[in-house]
Amino acid sequence: MSDLSRPATEDPFVTHRGLLFTVAYEMLGSAADAEDVLQESWLRWSAEDRGDVLDPRAYLVRIVTRQALNQLRTASRRREEYVGPWLPEPLRTTQDVADDVVLAESVSLAMLTVLETLGPTERAVFVLREVFDVPFDEIAEAVGKTSAAVRQIAHRARDHVAARRPRIAVDASEHDRVVERFIAVMNSGDVQSLMDVLAPDVVSVTDSGGLVRHAARRPLHGAERVVAFLQGSIAKLDTAFAVVPLRVNGMLGAGIQIGGALLAAVSFAVEDGRITRVFSVANPEKLSGLDAEAPLAR
Repeated sequence: MSDLSRPATEDPFVTHRGLLFTVAYEMLGSAADAEDVLQESWLRWSAEDRGDVLDPRAYLVRIVTRQALNQLRTASRRREEYVGPWLPEPLRTTQDVADDVVLAESVSLAMLTVLETLGPTERAVFVLREVFDVPFDEIAEAVGKTSAAVRQIAHRARDHVAARRPRIAVDASEHDRVVERFIAVMNSGDVQSLMDVLAPDVVSVTDSGGLVRHAARRPLHGAERVVAFLQGSIAKLDTAFAVVPLRVNGMLGAGIQIGGALLAAVSFAVEDGRITRVFSVANPEKLSGLDAEAPLAR
């Protein structure tokens, strides 16, 4: 909806809520924490004298960034006590997100996992500049740095991310074909056929928070280890499972169900027609974000 077609009385916070949620989520990797940030930001916005606010969108992004930075520093201490690998909270996304290539890549679990390796300020600068194209002077106000310092931080963050992001850009149709093959093989019962779908050096990471029996507590390296672990896990199940398509964080992923209940959401990174990374979120506390489509926007 364009600004001209919106009701004149609509609060700017409501108008830009999708953008504000996306900024917070990309900085935090948690929908629950992002919602907390928006709640606190709304309280601050409601208390503001808005007569001097010339650009509500920029002003709101600044408020959300500051709140997210505070939350990020708190969250990093919690994650030190987390059991097993920590992965971002998955979100169910719309086709609109998939069609926006920059947004889809920025919210993918592969990219969010890379962003976890940045410091809080670096992450804020990278997200605001690379995803939302916020001017350096506005970023400087948001993070409490000079514009010159922000330019240096942005350069370091870009180099850091570039060294760790997937080496080859894959278009959505190729990604979908490979993931569809994975789903078909898993449902066929011939798990050994996954050797043709997985890259030899595939890495599989599972986030269970220590709440799921038999979940891998450490990353699995190599196709043979991943397949062997899957075969062993399936053998321990006392009921049938199904693997279904699930659009997760802007890209086609998979949901693992037993009796219609979602046990895990799985995202993938694909290169050269094979899966190179598997990100499985099985922590039940992180699956509530898949109940409805997330309001992501740029």
